[in-house]
Amino acid sequence: VQLQASGGGSVQVGGSLRLSCAASGRAFSNYALGWFRQAPGKEREFVAGISRSGGNILYADSVKGRFTISRGNRKNTGYLEMNSLKPEDTAVYYCAAGRQLWASINRNDYNYWGQGTQVTVSS
Repeated sequence: VQLQASGGGSVQVGGSLRLSCAASGRAFSNYALGWFRQAPGKEREFVAGISRSGGNILYADSVKGRFTISRGNRKNTGYLEMNSLKPEDTAVYYCAAGRQLWASINRNDYNYWGQGTQVTVSS
Protein backbone atom coordinates (compact mmCIF):
# COMPACT_ATOMS: atom_id res chain seq x y z
CA VAL A 1 0.00 0.00 0.00
CA GLN A 2 1.24 3.52 -0.81
CA LEU A 3 0.58 6.36 1.60
CA GLN A 4 0.48 10.09 0.97
CA ALA A 5 0.32 12.43 3.94
CA SER A 6 -0.88 16.01 3.55
CA GLY A 7 -2.35 18.89 5.48
CA GLY A 8 0.66 20.16 7.34
CA GLY A 9 1.48 23.82 7.65
CA SER A 10 2.38 26.65 9.96
CA VAL A 11 0.02 27.73 12.72
CA GLN A 12 0.18 29.75 15.90
CA VAL A 13 -0.08 28.34 19.38
CA GLY A 14 -3.60 27.16 20.06
CA GLY A 15 -4.38 26.66 16.40
CA SER A 16 -5.62 23.58 14.61
CA LEU A 17 -4.65 21.46 11.65
CA ARG A 18 -6.11 18.37 10.04
CA LEU A 19 -3.71 15.90 8.50
CA SER A 20 -4.82 13.40 5.90
CA CYS A 21 -3.26 10.12 4.83
CA ALA A 22 -4.44 8.89 1.45
CA ALA A 23 -3.83 5.21 0.75
CA SER A 24 -3.66 3.46 -2.59
CA GLY A 25 -2.67 0.10 -3.95
CA ARG A 26 -4.39 -2.31 -1.59
CA ALA A 27 -7.50 -2.48 0.54
CA PHE A 28 -7.07 0.20 3.16
CA SER A 29 -9.33 -1.62 5.58
CA ASN A 30 -6.80 -4.46 5.81
CA TYR A 31 -4.34 -2.23 7.63
CA ALA A 32 -4.11 -0.57 10.99
CA LEU A 33 -3.05 3.05 10.73
CA GLY A 34 -0.63 5.05 12.80
CA TRP A 35 0.66 8.59 13.00
CA PHE A 36 4.21 9.29 14.13
CA ARG A 37 6.25 12.47 14.31
CA GLN A 38 9.89 13.40 14.30
CA ALA A 39 11.28 16.68 15.52
CA PRO A 40 14.79 17.86 14.57
CA GLY A 41 17.41 15.95 16.53
CA LYS A 42 14.88 13.59 18.06
CA GLU A 43 13.75 10.07 17.37
CA ARG A 44 10.51 9.36 15.58
CA GLU A 45 7.77 8.96 18.15
CA PHE A 46 4.28 7.52 18.24
CA VAL A 47 1.40 9.97 18.18
CA ALA A 48 -1.79 7.99 17.56
CA GLY A 49 -2.95 4.67 16.18
CA ILE A 50 -6.23 3.19 15.03
CA SER A 51 -7.23 -0.38 14.30
CA ARG A 52 -8.47 -1.71 10.99
CA SER A 53 -12.10 -1.22 11.91
CA GLY A 54 -11.57 2.01 13.81
CA GLY A 55 -12.82 0.56 17.05
CA ASN A 56 -9.48 0.49 18.86
CA ILE A 57 -7.57 3.75 19.28
CA LEU A 58 -4.38 4.68 21.11
CA TYR A 59 -2.81 8.07 21.81
CA ALA A 60 0.49 9.24 23.16
CA ASP A 61 0.01 10.93 26.53
CA SER A 62 1.36 14.18 25.12
CA VAL A 63 -1.54 14.51 22.65
CA LYS A 64 -4.46 12.98 24.55
CA GLY A 65 -7.44 15.30 24.61
CA ARG A 66 -6.02 17.47 21.83
CA PHE A 67 -5.59 15.12 18.86
CA THR A 68 -8.14 12.82 17.28
CA ILE A 69 -7.34 10.00 14.90
CA SER A 70 -9.97 8.63 12.56
CA ARG A 71 -10.30 6.79 9.29
CA GLY A 72 -12.68 6.51 6.40
CA ASN A 73 -12.19 3.09 4.91
CA ARG A 74 -14.50 3.78 1.99
CA LYS A 75 -12.42 6.83 1.13
CA ASN A 76 -9.12 4.99 1.76
CA THR A 77 -8.06 7.89 3.95
CA GLY A 78 -6.92 8.35 7.50
CA TYR A 79 -7.01 11.59 9.46
CA LEU A 80 -5.35 13.27 12.39
CA GLU A 81 -7.25 16.23 13.78
CA MET A 82 -4.92 18.38 15.87
CA ASN A 83 -6.25 21.07 18.17
CA SER A 84 -4.73 23.32 20.82
CA LEU A 85 -1.38 23.01 19.13
CA LYS A 86 1.77 23.74 21.09
CA PRO A 87 5.31 24.60 19.96
CA GLU A 88 6.42 21.15 21.07
CA ASP A 89 4.10 19.65 18.47
CA THR A 90 6.39 21.01 15.77
CA ALA A 91 7.69 18.06 13.75
CA VAL A 92 7.41 16.15 10.53
CA TYR A 93 4.35 13.94 10.79
CA TYR A 94 4.26 10.54 9.14
CA CYS A 95 1.38 8.19 8.56
CA ALA A 96 2.04 4.47 8.54
CA ALA A 97 0.11 1.29 7.84
CA GLY A 98 0.56 -2.12 9.37
CA ARG A 99 -1.02 -5.52 8.90
CA GLN A 100 -1.86 -5.95 12.58
CA LEU A 101 -5.49 -6.05 13.54
CA TRP A 102 -5.26 -3.64 16.44
CA ALA A 103 -3.80 -0.19 16.96
CA SER A 104 -0.15 -0.26 17.92
CA ILE A 105 2.36 2.17 19.42
CA ASN A 106 5.29 0.15 18.07
CA ARG A 107 7.05 1.52 15.00
CA ASN A 108 8.14 -1.98 14.02
CA ASP A 109 4.52 -3.06 13.56
CA TYR A 110 4.11 -0.69 10.63
CA ASN A 111 5.28 -1.89 7.25
CA TYR A 112 4.42 1.07 5.05
CA TRP A 113 5.20 4.74 5.55
CA GLY A 114 4.18 7.96 3.87
CA GLN A 115 6.61 10.72 3.02
CA GLY A 116 5.81 13.04 5.93
CA THR A 117 4.25 16.46 6.22
CA GLN A 118 5.72 19.37 8.17
CA VAL A 119 3.80 20.91 11.08
CA THR A 120 5.20 24.08 12.59
CA VAL A 121 3.64 25.75 15.63
CA SER A 122 4.90 29.18 16.54
CA SER A 123 4.27 31.30 19.61
